[in-house]
Amino acid sequence: MSPVLRFSPSAWAKLLYFRDRGPTEIGGFALTAADDLLYVEQFVTVKQRVTAASIVFDDAAVADLFDSQVEAGRRPEQFARLWLHTHPGTSADPSSVDEETFGRAFGGCQWALMFILGQTGKTTARLRFNVGPGAHMAVPVEVDYSRPFAATDLDAWEAEYRANVYPEYRVMGFGGGDPGYGLTDDAMGLEGRMFPQDLLEDLRDMEPAERQLILDELATDPDAWGQGQQEAIYEF
Repeated sequence: MSPVLRFSPSAWAKLLYFRDRGPTEIGGFALTAADDLLYVEQFVTVKQRVTAASIVFDDAAVADLFDSQVEAGRRPEQFARLWLHTHPGTSADPSSVDEETFGRAFGGCQWALMFILGQTGKTTARLRFNVGPGAHMAVPVEVDYSRPFAATDLDAWEAEYRANVYPEYRVMGFGGGDPGYGLTDDAMGLEGRMFPQDLLEDLRDMEPAERQLILDELATDPDAWGQGQQEAIYEF
């Protein structure tokens, strides 16, 4: 029988929720059934910085997730073999970064699977074997209603999103037709910089004079917004 990647309805619904929560990629891991390693019981995330084309996992958060799963009695192949992520566009084809990441991060496993879900529902699932001569194959994807599954929990999913996902956008002006925003790269002197979504939202809520004071400080003091600071990351 050919392998099939199957999702529980609740795991699939959660993945869709995270995909549609914002205009960025989202990444995570599948927790699978002990008797069926291609049956996804849960989709779980870790702390990550995301853009429309990249995901950077926090290294310590990945280690904590793996430790917690071992303590819960799961084997590594149940939580560390299926890499799930979304694309905000229509394509579910792996990018060059996806291919490099899959080889680098999962090449030491006997087998692993990369799954991508696009915005319109297109999917890619590739199962790769890294032992012997090695091989890979595309596998179909299904939602499996034949097993018991958990209920939808939008509040918990939203809390997990807010705790783990840190979107970053290039500041190219807030737009919206409000000249009070006017946050162009030239005006800020911060061309090409990436800023967390929560910072941008805070700036939007400020009075114009207060906002300008903050922007002037950012433009003249790079240390105020963390330029050059490094953190332990697990990059996908």
